[in-house]
Amino acid sequence: MSNRAVLEVIALNVEDAIAAQAGGADRLELVTDMAADGLTPPVETFAAIRAAVDIPLRVMLRATDGFESGGEAAVEALAARTRALRAAGAQEFVLGFLTPHGTPDLDAIERLISELDGCQWTFHRAIDRSADRDTLRKQLADLPGLDTYLTAGSAAGVDQGLPVLTAEAARATEPGYQARILVGGGLRLDHLPALRAIGIDAFHIGGAARPDGWDHPVDAAAVARWRAALD
Repeated sequence: MSNRAVLEVIALNVEDAIAAQAGGADRLELVTDMAADGLTPPVETFAAIRAAVDIPLRVMLRATDGFESGGEAAVEALAARTRALRAAGAQEFVLGFLTPHGTPDLDAIERLISELDGCQWTFHRAIDRSADRDTLRKQLADLPGLDTYLTAGSAAGVDQGLPVLTAEAARATEPGYQARILVGGGLRLDHLPALRAIGIDAFHIGGAARPDGWDHPVDAAAVARWRAALD
């Protein structure tokens, strides 16, 4: 059984996807509009990327900036987009919504996963803005398809979140903590030794794959540096 660490890279388009795969990415997170921290891409973008690369793709389900769902109408519109993505072949997703009080918006979350037919999905960094991480994890534990939490351990990033990541990794056999921890958010190469030492085996990069900034495409050489560091 392989112990290869998972490297997930944010891709906005086909050029990003091809470069990320060439650099050694294991999986892509597909989004659009990083000025809003990543929204659902058009079906056409998904289809073009799916045709261009053969590594797994996780598609963001998010219509507005922030971590609230936007209300029932917005959720229904996103459910329709989810159906279209499923029809185009999408099999893995990323989502997560909070109420104004920082608790999981179960109505919105359950409405979207009802469209997924058991597909695997990641609960994204909304967990880092939640009022109570432990309660959130336990409330979501039995939802079908949830296999990953994307988290920095803190809304401020990995530097501040390392103690939380350490504590949560140590609880990996407990209810609510069995989903894989995918670390992302202010992640740097120098964080990797400490994270690997506590058993973390999945890593998510966006800006780190673009040394020249978000106005430039993914750089295959930058991804390759992360791949080499993990291997």
